[in-house]
Amino acid sequence: MNNPSDSNPGPVRAVLADDERLMREQLRARLAEVWPELQIVAEAKHGAEAVELVEQHRPDVVFLDIRMPGMTGVDAAKQIAQMDVGDDGWLPEIVFITAYDQYAVEAFEQGAADYVLKPAERERLQRTVERIRKRIEARRSPDAQDVASEAPIQQLLHRLAAGAGGAARPQYLQWIQATVGQSIQMIPVEEVLFFISDEKYTRVQTLQVEALIRKPIKELVEELEPQRFWQIHRSTLVAVNAIASVSRDFRGRQIVAVKGHNQKLEVSRSYSHLFKGM
Repeated sequence: MNNPSDSNPGPVRAVLADDERLMREQLRARLAEVWPELQIVAEAKHGAEAVELVEQHRPDVVFLDIRMPGMTGVDAAKQIAQMDVGDDGWLPEIVFITAYDQYAVEAFEQGAADYVLKPAERERLQRTVERIRKRIEARRSPDAQDVASEAPIQQLLHRLAAGAGGAARPQYLQWIQATVGQSIQMIPVEEVLFFISDEKYTRVQTLQVEALIRKPIKELVEELEPQRFWQIHRSTLVAVNAIASVSRDFRGRQIVAVKGHNQKLEVSRSYSHLFKGM
């Protein structure tokens, strides 16, 4: 089998793994800008597929989404790190892709692997690429030491799996992938004013955009930071910093006025305690 670390190593080869097609396409496009000579040999939609493709292609670098259905990116990285390195000491560099940075950044800063926050920004990805290229060049050099047995990557994976320091911290959504007209857009959570659900869709409202997603309110409640978004009705979430005022209508119901928008949001009795004193 020909490997990238032969005497004539050839181009650096990569495998991408993300369950969201839009994210894979966006990362592929960004990598083409900042690392045009990189050869992407395969793409995976989940962790198990990523492991299979890495074993098949033996790439120099693997870009792994941390949260994927079934086998997570962290679990996939564990299996990859335990693969047979062969006579050439092969093991790929790991770059984690994540929309969550509450606990990951501290672990990644140890340098055993790298990370990219979704959606991948050119400047941040450029820094990641520069570090990965240097490490690959060092491994390919004639006097490179065997790095297959080094512990930092295993320590990092254990920390990520445990949630940094042994206690898992909440991971909250940073971006909403939503349908706007005939296109799909990535909406920063910090720009969302409120979410309103009906039986089929959930409306995502910002100052500039009204979009639709299929994720119900009960799932969003678990995925959004509770200090940032309050549920005020079984079908409504509102950004706390978007609340302009709370008043009562002629029927005594609490009504939330939203900053910069004419929408009025009703507060159900179950959530009236959020606005004590009204």
